[in-house]
Amino acid sequence: MSDTVICVESLWKKYRLGLIGTGTLRHDLNRWWHRVRGKPDPYAIVGQAQKSEVNRQKSELTSDPPPSSASRSTLDAQRSDTAPLPLANDEIWALRDISFEVKRGEILGIIGRNGAGKSTLLKVLSRVTAPTLGEAKVKGRIASLLEVGTGFHPELTGRENIFLNGVILGMTKDEIKRKFDEIVAFSEVEKFIDTPVKRYSSGMYVRLAFAVAAHLDPEILIVDEVLAVGDVSFQKKCLGKMSTVARGGRTVLFVSHNMAAVKALCSQALLLDEGALRRVGEVGAIVAAYLQGGRDSASEREWIDPTAAPGNEHIRLEFVRVHPPDGEPVITIDTGAVMEVGFYNFEAGINLDCTVYLLNNDGLVLCETGRVISDNDDARRGSYRVTGHLPPHLLNTGRYYLSVLFGKDQRYPLFRLEEAVSFTVENTATGRASNMSVAPGVIRPILSWSHEFVGLGRGQL
Repeated sequence: MSDTVICVESLWKKYRLGLIGTGTLRHDLNRWWHRVRGKPDPYAIVGQAQKSEVNRQKSELTSDPPPSSASRSTLDAQRSDTAPLPLANDEIWALRDISFEVKRGEILGIIGRNGAGKSTLLKVLSRVTAPTLGEAKVKGRIASLLEVGTGFHPELTGRENIFLNGVILGMTKDEIKRKFDEIVAFSEVEKFIDTPVKRYSSGMYVRLAFAVAAHLDPEILIVDEVLAVGDVSFQKKCLGKMSTVARGGRTVLFVSHNMAAVKALCSQALLLDEGALRRVGEVGAIVAAYLQGGRDSASEREWIDPTAAPGNEHIRLEFVRVHPPDGEPVITIDTGAVMEVGFYNFEAGINLDCTVYLLNNDGLVLCETGRVISDNDDARRGSYRVTGHLPPHLLNTGRYYLSVLFGKDQRYPLFRLEEAVSFTVENTATGRASNMSVAPGVIRPILSWSHEFVGLGRGQL
């Protein structure tokens, strides 16, 4: 369609691990001569498994045809584990069968764990590297901020690097002159503009680099994780600038591990994992899927076998549960919840405490609460059950997690289990279910309000 500015179809990218060359032409030729004769690499690291080119050619070459190039605009994009080309021992797929589209004016968040392929994807879109298979069609002028200080010369001043980097990004000299004062003001490095950038801090590098890229007025702005280096106020300024760019009809691709920033800035997101596209869709659902990865989704866990239960020589867990109060089918805003922790204490005569940490889906600790175990002044050896009650009208709709910590004298930790269980609080009429799906805010308390009519104000008589 005419409003599609990025179209990625069946994109695959292969990388070779380790050193590609030996450092000299003579050694490279010697390595090639050994390879064509099927002999081991004479410059291979001792003990490193290597495949010669001959053996690789003799390996199984049959494979499924390249994956379909159909666009994946729905959630739960399928992962393709069948590579269309064989891999040598020292090769990996950095991207596997990536397909998606981005519309003009859209802010797309790209999220995933380290090594998922996010930066590789941006480098392909920025034309820094070429794909092994598939294609990425980009329509419009691109400004990319992939690494701190990319395109900067350390010996040149900030002023000189603005002109150098601007030209690299495609700006004319007159255009840079016209926007120079605005770029410097945005970067907040006026005092150091005539200082060589080799003396800049990483934060100053980011300020200047982002300022140049953002004032290119590109049709497509690509920003990698570099904003993590800047301070909080500058990050807010950058997010505001990207929002302004998008409102002007331009497109932004934003990579970050800051899920709050992704949700605040982006309307759509895609999730990468091990080079494959896992999900594409509304940003809230994609961030939730990313944060849920590797977490236990059970609201109740019980360990029958003590030897397999989490713990140590001090504490051994027996169960952790979160459930609705008696008579309630599910946990809602109106019901509250009951928390139960069962454990076996091996150490008698200590001042033992059990603390529970309540976290939301973004990993933010909402509160800590717990109980000091003091039977006849000190805890005894044996099994205990600690029960706590979350009051109604405290938590908003969403998913929450419990972490459990056992300590001695409220000072010395004995054992901790992160995110032992999770539970979901469902919406009700008190949570504005009648007119919106989820009310804003982390908590949904019912406060006492009153009002009175005090008559007409002055000048209304």
